[in-house]
Amino acid sequence: MESTTIRLAALGRLVLMVVALLPLGCAPYVSPLAPPPYRTEIGAGYDVTWMALVRAVAKQNLPLRAIARDSGVIATDDVVTPIGVYSDCGRIGDDQLEGEALVTFTVFAEANGEITKLQINSNMRTQGYRKGSSGWLKDKPVYSCASTGRFEANLVDAVREGVKH
Repeated sequence: MESTTIRLAALGRLVLMVVALLPLGCAPYVSPLAPPPYRTEIGAGYDVTWMALVRAVAKQNLPLRAIARDSGVIATDDVVTPIGVYSDCGRIGDDQLEGEALVTFTVFAEANGEITKLQINSNMRTQGYRKGSSGWLKDKPVYSCASTGRFEANLVDAVREGVKH
């Protein structure tokens, strides 16, 4: 009986040491907070806004998965961008993730009288990343990323400029 008690006490000490040393070996991944879909209104009718939207997407040279004027949807295919440009992929410990992200955007346009409502949804994930600015890029595990809002703001600015002309 005494031998079992000693073994359990030793096992308990071993578990405590492992738990105490665990934070030294791996830092927790901290994901960014995902913003809600980007929504705005364009001060022009649907036809004018749609043409400006198509031109703005074409100028970005984005590969398209779908474009449907009747339903007001433009969906991009995967685009590889540097982490930090359109996407925030979080951090591991104190180090920001750097590298490449795969991003897709879906734009919804909806007529509303003399204005057009736009909503831009994004989906982003790491393709190759590293902690900080040194080291090789890793592809696994894949982390979800959040939009920085830069793509959406630039696209809306281009559409607003396009409806003026």
